[in-house]
Amino acid sequence: MACGKMLILPAEVKVCATCSYWDGERTVDQDVQVVVVHDDCEGECLVHAQQMPALWDTRQDCECLWENLNPDESSDDPSDASAKGASPA
Repeated sequence: MACGKMLILPAEVKVCATCSYWDGERTVDQDVQVVVVHDDCEGECLVHAQQMPALWDTRQDCECLWENLNPDESSDDPSDASAKGASPA
């Protein structure tokens, strides 16, 4: 990570840096549910296909598809694959 102030954000705060669709430089600590970014960091929003600042408040954008960084715990369940139409391996 480059220069600027480091910020520690709770993972549930709805800013670009805490969204799974934001492709910017960040560190995620799953144990304590925080995201660490520089205050001046930018990254690409994969939904809008444009550069967005890490601290952009996604509540300002009615077309935002903010998604939590936490992995979907149910995706490890093999019964989910058959429910979605996938054939077992």
